[in-house]
Amino acid sequence: MHASVFDRTVAKGELYEILISTLESVLGEERDPIANLANAAALVWEALPDINWSGFYILRGNELVLGPFQGRAACVRIPLGKGVCGTAAARRETLVVEDVHRFPGHIACDAASRSEIVVPLLSGGELLGVLDVDAPKESRFDEEDRAGLERVVLALVARLPPRF
Repeated sequence: MHASVFDRTVAKGELYEILISTLESVLGEERDPIANLANAAALVWEALPDINWSGFYILRGNELVLGPFQGRAACVRIPLGKGVCGTAAARRETLVVEDVHRFPGHIACDAASRSEIVVPLLSGGELLGVLDVDAPKESRFDEEDRAGLERVVLALVARLPPRF
């Protein structure tokens, strides 16, 4: 995997508190969406243990288009309603998938990924895109990850323009 400057020995809830605090500090008053998405993807990648991809898909029309990320090359376009990302985006709700191979219509961008969490980026009810985090082992993500990453997304969206 990858090394991290985050202390991964702390409780998961505390790790998310540190991640959110670090994200807010790094983003500061910056409003450029690409810069902020890039730094957020890098911080999630660095903070969370046992993941193999962290990044964003940005809504463009009726599909999600690959945005800033950390990890292996990924699928570029995902239609709304397709795969885990497209389904989370269409439903506008976080999806935690224990085994992606059992998710109907899963899009395999990286065969090494086994579990996934996708959090929609919503601003004033409008869908901007999704945060996607993959892991190489089943059942990597739980309710604490859902709550933590939803808070990460809230902190990020507060620093993004309503449309970009």
